[in-house]
Amino acid sequence: MALTTNKNVLKFVEDSAALTNPSRVIWIDGSEEQLEALRREAMATGELIKLSEEKLPGCYYHRSALNDVARVEGRTFICARREEDAGPTNNWMNPEKAYALSADIMRGGMSGRDMYVIPFSMGPVRSPFSKAGIEITDSIYVVVSMAIMTRIGQKVLDVLGDSNDFVRGLHAKCKLEEENRYILHFPEDNTIISCNSGYGGNVLLGKKCFALRIASFQGKQEGWMAEHMLILGIENPQGEVKYIAAAFPSACGKTNLAMLIPPELYQKKGYKVWTVGDDIAWIRQAPDGRLWAINPEAGFFGVAPGTSVKSNPNALEST
Repeated sequence: MALTTNKNVLKFVEDSAALTNPSRVIWIDGSEEQLEALRREAMATGELIKLSEEKLPGCYYHRSALNDVARVEGRTFICARREEDAGPTNNWMNPEKAYALSADIMRGGMSGRDMYVIPFSMGPVRSPFSKAGIEITDSIYVVVSMAIMTRIGQKVLDVLGDSNDFVRGLHAKCKLEEENRYILHFPEDNTIISCNSGYGGNVLLGKKCFALRIASFQGKQEGWMAEHMLILGIENPQGEVKYIAAAFPSACGKTNLAMLIPPELYQKKGYKVWTVGDDIAWIRQAPDGRLWAINPEAGFFGVAPGTSVKSNPNALEST
């Protein structure tokens, strides 16, 4: 049963179902009861493996396919109407060609599987800085991960109301064929299409796809910036608070720095450090000229190599 009467959302869901032919359409309401039922279903099929409740309570293990373990930059395209609008370092594909290509690949791509409709918010629900999205997927791993990385469920639809101002994200695992794996972004249409992947960086469409790529275009139109940056808060013993933003490429230490613990000597002196965000910053300029930033995400999604007790004790403590 649909959780909204928004005609724009309903049309997106209906069109996606007509293309991919799922067994059922399930709307994600954000309740813990529904998420727990999905986790149990995923454990029964092997999509999730529950870890030791004693050592790692509430933790699950998910394996991506052997041929699907990283983001695929060569298969990632910005499908702007003009090639020059894709940016100097991005791959470009004509949007008409991209829509036709993805439709051919995804036709019947959810046959025999359930379709999940995930309303999500990048940024706190009801914040004037936040943006709404609807991700459609055939992966329970995506559903439970989006529940960690974003704010999901009925409350997002309640705020959206009848508006058409939301990002459309369509993901289907299809057959996990490398030669037909594409991550397509249509900035003028607020649309993202991901097919033939189950790896988080390619299928959690609120992350790089929305919060950096689509949001960069939105920010250009609206006068703000979407940046690949951590946000860190620091307070000295006098109570003076400063925030820093830092830009590093992937796997270069953003999460480790964002989760910094002050050396014991500085802790004794009264210094405090806290994480605002470890990966993405949405930055706006205030009337007084200062920059203000939010972390549009709600959780952490990081790569494990290089993370240790020495480099990031906070990360290991949190798990």
